[in-house]
Amino acid sequence: QVQLVESGGGLVQPGGSLRLSCRVCGSIFSINVMAWYRQAPGKQREVVANISHSLTTKYADSVKGRFAISRDNAKNTVDLQMIGLTPEDTGVYSCNADRIHTYDYVTVYDSWGLGTQVTVSS
Repeated sequence: QVQLVESGGGLVQPGGSLRLSCRVCGSIFSINVMAWYRQAPGKQREVVANISHSLTTKYADSVKGRFAISRDNAKNTVDLQMIGLTPEDTGVYSCNADRIHTYDYVTVYDSWGLGTQVTVSS
């Protein structure tokens, strides 16, 4: 019914930048909170940043001042601009939507994309 599709990952050198994008596909009326998570090798998945429908943002302490989350409610997209990347930022980045309301009067809870790999290495 709904699908989250991420793009923009890749290999970047330390200090470099990347922009991740996530598009929510389907008959979408509105989406509550959207977030980016990441999972580094051998570690648990952690929330990187989230943004509410009213554009209130929150960030993990480790990325404050370097990452910026944004969304376009009309296009059902959420982006993550990342600068000053370090090897510790390496991982699979996944997009999440906590509640998606569709035009079919269905609410879909806790939807995830497949993830996109970000590798920071020289």
